[in-house]
Amino acid sequence: MSEDKDAVDAITAQWFAVRPELDTAPMALFGRIYRIAKAMGDAVEERYQRFGISRGEFDVIATLRRSGSPYTLSPRQLSATLMLTTGGMTGRLDKLEKAGLLCRKPDPHDRRGLQVTITEQGLALVDQAVTAGLEVQHAALAGLTDEEAETLGGLLRKLLAGV
Repeated sequence: MSEDKDAVDAITAQWFAVRPELDTAPMALFGRIYRIAKAMGDAVEERYQRFGISRGEFDVIATLRRSGSPYTLSPRQLSATLMLTTGGMTGRLDKLEKAGLLCRKPDPHDRRGLQVTITEQGLALVDQAVTAGLEVQHAALAGLTDEEAETLGGLLRKLLAGV
């Protein structure tokens, strides 16, 4: 493969050889998006492992952090934000609570509800982990100019709005 060609080009060339009437441009575009997302997800996940958390666990404590002080949400709010089932959320919350990164307390406004709050330890960890994850992402974008990155961001935002 030449320097300008990648594995996705090889795949679309194979399709062209057996089905030349197909327009494989969408396959090429989404194939690259998928490969980029997978590679970046793996790289960021590896970085988070240094902090003893998975990407899914990072998502929980990062959501609490982003919510602002007092860094408290209900399990239902967390599940909705992260598009997780309540069962999936419970498992993450159990592990994070056991690690001392968050705590669950009864909701004073709802006898049946709970509130999830990030701990000081969790706050320190998520602040370090988000910085480490962003380092990986900045490194991946280093080959683009600021203008190219901004254009790419706008195009991806437009594409996402259409799906």
